[in-house]
Amino acid sequence: MSNKITKKEKYAIIAEAMADNAMIVEFCENEIAALEKKAEKAKERAAKKKAEGDELKNVIASVLTSEFQTISDVAEQIEGEDITVGKISYRLNALVKEGFAVKEDVTVEVNGKNSKRKAYALA
Repeated sequence: MSNKITKKEKYAIIAEAMADNAMIVEFCENEIAALEKKAEKAKERAAKKKAEGDELKNVIASVLTSEFQTISDVAEQIEGEDITVGKISYRLNALVKEGFAVKEDVTVEVNGKNSKRKAYALA
């Protein structure tokens, strides 16, 4: 396992080594500032995305009842352009892990054939 040096650390090393060259030091300081700004923006985007996800989880939780529903059943009750079965499934499983919901295998008829599906209900 090697010790990886970040870009920020590399620029700091270069700036320190080239302390007598103001142009190089200024360049390194600008690059460090740009990296810090980029990291801050990434944190903001991640926080916003997480908040949106939590909002969707709350909507999904409000749709659950004591009756078991498949993921498709839950999806039909939720409106939104970017709502996918995958996003719903992920949040349903998170609700199960939190103890808010329970998961069970159910048999449903699909195109005249019986098929096993996961179904979710309030815990």
